[in-house]
Amino acid sequence: MDIELTVERIAVGGDAIAHEPAGRVVFVSGALPGERVRASVVSRGRDFWRARTVEVLEAAAGRVEPSCPEVARGCGGCGWQYVAPEEQRSLKVAIVRDALARQGRLPGAEVHNGASVPPLGYRTTVRAGVTADGRLGLRRAASNEVLPLAACPVAHPALSALLGAVRAPHADEVAVRVSEATGERTLVVHAASDTDVRLEGVPRGVSVGRQERLTEVIEGQRLQVSAGSFFQSSAHSAVLLVDAVRRAVGDPSGISRWADLYSGIGLFAATLFRDVPVVTVEMSSSSVADARLNLVGREALVIEGDVDEWDAERVDLVVADPSRSGLGRNGVSVIARTGAQLLVLVSCDAASLGRDAALLVAAGYRHAGSEVLDLFPQTPHVEVVTRFERVAD
Repeated sequence: MDIELTVERIAVGGDAIAHEPAGRVVFVSGALPGERVRASVVSRGRDFWRARTVEVLEAAAGRVEPSCPEVARGCGGCGWQYVAPEEQRSLKVAIVRDALARQGRLPGAEVHNGASVPPLGYRTTVRAGVTADGRLGLRRAASNEVLPLAACPVAHPALSALLGAVRAPHADEVAVRVSEATGERTLVVHAASDTDVRLEGVPRGVSVGRQERLTEVIEGQRLQVSAGSFFQSSAHSAVLLVDAVRRAVGDPSGISRWADLYSGIGLFAATLFRDVPVVTVEMSSSSVADARLNLVGREALVIEGDVDEWDAERVDLVVADPSRSGLGRNGVSVIARTGAQLLVLVSCDAASLGRDAALLVAAGYRHAGSEVLDLFPQTPHVEVVTRFERVAD
């Protein structure tokens, strides 16, 4: 069934929100605020419907023609190719502001636009799906089907070239990564079964296996990144993120000890406040092994374990970069037990930021500003750096 809709705003996740004639909420993919569209209803629930745009009747000023031809073939890797880069950044701010108002109950929260990586060629890590005949690609929009790709314009050229060259029959996914500093490349195969995976077309110089590693350089610090460890979407992204966290902290002169939670390979601990003792907590064994090397030469206690189970110690500052699900009630409780006067929270999901903000306010912190970085252009994914200050008793 097709219906005409007038789009009102953007929701977390990138779909637009409209109301059908009877007043029911409709989440519409492929539409922008202010547009009038014809949409095909794909599911009907008791509280809301979902639909996809089939024709734009009145276009918004921020709509552009997708630059990548694979979008027309159905590639779902870049859900916002039809949105101009400047409009993408404005919409991400709107998404974060809305999430803080609704989930965080902070209608007046200060939210501003931050820096962005270039719109194309920025990704230095790509996790590709694999077709039945072993070709690499990305999944079709709203589907598990893998669309084989010969290249990808948002990927670093050294990774884009691998998509058309490598074959991995019987694999489920292939993760490839390149260092912007050295040009080193790693490749990891993911397979659900014990079936032997036969790699074909891997260029010389590409290191294969989770144990392989490369080196990135962030703010003059050489960082080891194992193939099995998490890293930002690019070194450029990491630089922007470190800078945003530093500015959110402000003057560090009163900090005598700080904690880097969900610390990964030690990105923040290796680059921020190097003269101040730090404790890091991370549960990934691969990332912890990297962090131990990356923090050699500075006063750092590296703990492998779940933040929720950490025996919190007193610190003046906490920098936390949790997964998409956010801190949650347990993570907020741990942070509160540190007695930290300042928390800088890095969030990669607006809804979880909203939920965490409400929990933090209840735990005695106040929201003191959010900066929205665009580290994933062409997609609705956000990265937000937020300052929370402890309220005096």
